Amino acid sequence: MLTGIRLRANPTENQKLILNQWMGCARFIWNAKCKEEAYYNTFARKYYPVGTYAPIDQTTSQFKDNELTPWLKSCPSQILRNSSSNWYSTYQKYMKRICGKPKEKKKSSYSSIHLTNEIFNFKRCDDGVTRLFIGSKTNNIGYLSFKPHKRFNLPNSIYIINDCGKYYISFCYETDKKAERKGQVKVRAKTGKVNAQEMLDMLAMSGEEWLNDNVIGIDRGVAIPVHTGIAAYDYEQSTKEKQLKSERYIKRYQRRMARQVKGSSRRNKTKNKLNNEYRKVRNRRKDYCHKTSRKIVDSGRVFIFEDLKIKNMTKKAKPKKDVNGNYLRNNKKAKSGLNRVILNVGWSMLESQVKYKSKVEGKASFKINASYTSQECSRCEHIDSANRKSQSVFCCTECGYEANADENAALVIKKRAIKLLKDPGTGLTENDVLYSVTGRKLKSVPR
Repeated sequence: MLTGIRLRANPTENQKLILNQWMGCARFIWNAKCKEEAYYNTFARKYYPVGTYAPIDQTTSQFKDNELTPWLKSCPSQILRNSSSNWYSTYQKYMKRICGKPKEKKKSSYSSIHLTNEIFNFKRCDDGVTRLFIGSKTNNIGYLSFKPHKRFNLPNSIYIINDCGKYYISFCYETDKKAERKGQVKVRAKTGKVNAQEMLDMLAMSGEEWLNDNVIGIDRGVAIPVHTGIAAYDYEQSTKEKQLKSERYIKRYQRRMARQVKGSSRRNKTKNKLNNEYRKVRNRRKDYCHKTSRKIVDSGRVFIFEDLKIKNMTKKAKPKKDVNGNYLRNNKKAKSGLNRVILNVGWSMLESQVKYKSKVEGKASFKINASYTSQECSRCEHIDSANRKSQSVFCCTECGYEANADENAALVIKKRAIKLLKDPGTGLTENDVLYSVTGRKLKSVPR
């Protein structure tokens, strides 16, 4: 079993300079491979005979030149090779439609290099301190200081990351096989099966009372980030105040950067301050998602999310024109504010963390169709757009049931999921979305 770890590093000023140079060289090779692929697939494509293809590979020798790129010699060849091989593996995944096409990397406050075990060495000394040597015999930075917070096994490769001037060592390592086997036995003792389809088959045989006690419907909102029908999980008041303070600083630094000259030292200082504020916001979001996902996973055994298209939900508002070609109001400012709130909460991050944490503990995580979950009554199942009185209040026009809108939506998600889990004709897509094979549809929305 692979375990990931991230450690804070404390390089010297000279080591920082050399590491930044190596990161720049790795970024140059990545961008050069992107440009090379674009050249072969556009201009040079028409000059190749029919049935032949452009030589897209992971070689880097064509980019090394004594006159044009002499600074590449100061970087170990293994780093250049790793950057090229990472680009090639990403491109292969893109051709298999697993991920997007590799794009050029811009110079930013976040950069990294990939090191294989040829150019680094962990050394455990007699005093119990673990030291990390980076580089070859002729091209190295010496021992890099870091402080491990727990013991780890020696990895085959590591990443050195520069995040807003702070350096980290990130890698994965294999855990003890005996401990791994014990963990597997423990997981199987709890649930019997870990596979999603097998888990679905097992839940279909469960009683309705057990499902009511263990199924958790999770509604993600704007005013309340997460509601499970039982409890609401929101940011702490102190965290909200810090977030508002960071937003004010971000706006201030952005205005300041717009008035400063590009490439100047003052603009670079302002840019670093801006990146630090973004880093703080990102860390708070990550901290909230980790803590909330842990509470959710500990509260049940089956977790149900809505199948939301977050990328489509956070698109920019399209411009509107009248008959004469004049632009109309499209509520762009309100839409951009809604997009910012959705992205700041971290809906996708929370879902992924609940999913992997539940999988480790032998629990299940599924998704259902999100149609009309905010308009359906959790008691009488009446669907009407008039049920949603406001952003926070739900009042059924059929039975008069009143509740918090997010709480009602979470109960609707739970109720739909239980029906699908009890239905023998329920299927499972590749994205773990539950659907009815029999074609049972929702109630029609009254007009």
